[in-house]
Amino acid sequence: MKLDVDVLRYLSKDDFRVLTAVELGMRNHEIVPTELIDRIARLKHGGTYKVLKNLLKHKLLHHDSSKYDGFRLTYLGYDFLAIKTMVNKGVFVAVGRQIGVGKESDIFEVAREDGTVLAMKLHRLGRVSFRAVKSKRDYLRHRSSYNWLYLSRLAALKEFAFMKALETHGFPVPNAVEHNRHCVVMSLVQGYPLVQVKQLQNPETVFESIIGQVVRLAEHGLIHCDFNEFNIMIDDDEKITMIDFPQMVSVSHRNAQMYFDRDVECIFKFFRKRFNLSFQESIDDIDGSDEGRDEAGKPCFSEIERSAGFLDRELAASGFTRKDEENIQRFIEGEAESDTNSDSEGVDLVEDLNEADTVDGDSSHLLEQDEGDESQGKEESREACESSGSEKEDASDNEENNEDAMENEAELVKSLNKQRRRAIAAAHKGRKTVASRNSYKDKGGRSSHNSKIQKQLSCCFVVVNI
Repeated sequence: MKLDVDVLRYLSKDDFRVLTAVELGMRNHEIVPTELIDRIARLKHGGTYKVLKNLLKHKLLHHDSSKYDGFRLTYLGYDFLAIKTMVNKGVFVAVGRQIGVGKESDIFEVAREDGTVLAMKLHRLGRVSFRAVKSKRDYLRHRSSYNWLYLSRLAALKEFAFMKALETHGFPVPNAVEHNRHCVVMSLVQGYPLVQVKQLQNPETVFESIIGQVVRLAEHGLIHCDFNEFNIMIDDDEKITMIDFPQMVSVSHRNAQMYFDRDVECIFKFFRKRFNLSFQESIDDIDGSDEGRDEAGKPCFSEIERSAGFLDRELAASGFTRKDEENIQRFIEGEAESDTNSDSEGVDLVEDLNEADTVDGDSSHLLEQDEGDESQGKEESREACESSGSEKEDASDNEENNEDAMENEAELVKSLNKQRRRAIAAAHKGRKTVASRNSYKDKGGRSSHNSKIQKQLSCCFVVVNI
């Protein structure tokens, strides 16, 4: 769908208010009902329906009445919401020509107020050319339901985060300026895609710099996963710039080695075909050594050390799990506490040995007592038999005493209940009983079950107080 920004001139505040209402309704509706849009927008005098008709004319909304009357945002309407927010923030003031198109995004030129030209990338997932997003990308993670606009928003957020982090660590990437919804604004790279370049002055140097960036990314814990001639920009000085980062994964991913080897193979294959490069000779001439490379001169994933950092942990890249983070924390904390742990382990071992010695000494002492005092044990057994008879007699006496005590307590409770009844009768003598307002009498004139429960509770409290 062609982005015609001239329509923005004819859209009013009410139009954007209704667009925002549809966006809010799409959080939990695939097709937002018209009544819900009217309640969210809160336009006076039924103006929502008139605005919906205007937005349909400009193809900013899609109408669906198969199940019920409702609307959903189109990519053009989502573009207008993002561009309007960027203009209000002062990120840019003008939108120019389209300079790039891909299976997942469109790229346009935008201009600041001072004339600086930037690049605006609009993610457009769900095209016919690329719809296997759920199996090829990890934007969803644990989510089960989604729509294409939401996936585009997640892709833009992920790319902006990767671009910011790589820029701070000195990687040749565009300068990330701002992002909103599915839109990312970055600096415009003054160069050409490598796929359009037919001749290079120093192809060996360019090849080595590209392979060096692949290895350097792996040392920081990341793999590009789409590192080819279409995502590498080169300028007139033959300096490279990496672009397109939403699909990056961690080196801890289960398919990390496959992705790494695929990126390396893409670079080798392109330079072999386009510039007729013999890799083994060029590598020997430049480096003079084959450390960390296989027989074909390709870098080995298994020999790359993560000595530069843990960007996959900072950015929560795909494949980096909580278990990996715990292992890293243990490794970091283990180096700092190795000395203290060794001392504490020695103390614990000494204490355990002392406890074992004392236990062995006590057990040997007990054995000596058992061997030397067999006669004393026989005499004690005789005394125990004689005392058992007397204990049985004492137990029978105690049982009789307990029964007498229980009878006395029962008689005491009965006498207390009689005294309570006499006191209540004396208090109500000569008075008419007045029913409580809360008590309910049924047709037979008897009080309800609730009043009986209340009387029982009051009697219990009286007994306890006494």
